Amino acid sequence: MKRMLCDSQFRLAVIAAPLVWLLGYLAFTPDPDWAWPLHRPREVLYLAVLHPCIEELLFRGLLQGWLLERAGFRRRWQGLTTANLFTSGIFTVLHFFAHPPLAAAAVLVPSLVFGYFRDRHGSLHAPILLHVYYNLGYFWIFAS
Repeated sequence: MKRMLCDSQFRLAVIAAPLVWLLGYLAFTPDPDWAWPLHRPREVLYLAVLHPCIEELLFRGLLQGWLLERAGFRRRWQGLTTANLFTSGIFTVLHFFAHPPLAAAAVLVPSLVFGYFRDRHGSLHAPILLHVYYNLGYFWIFAS
């Protein structure tokens, strides 16, 4: 955990999220409920904590972990393993069933980031923390 917190690339991923939220806010001018976490704590818990944890366990833990055990999926392209690319593709496609097309497609880049840190640190700590953080900001600004 300490290694992850000292990782400058991890810190960059944390800093990038608010910048993306700001750009999205300026581009789409949503009307968020800034008190959303206080008004709907169960929804916050589900969307920003429980859901990301389950997704990371299934996608980065089980699927990406299983794929990394196969030689062909350990190959890297621009720092991303084939296992990460495949897992992120599946993760993104599945989001099209529950989200508008633009929001579903926008899941690809964060998914690649989560998978990158799963590969980089060999654990689910970083992807889970990032996914919870990214979801909290997204749902607070765009879906509240």
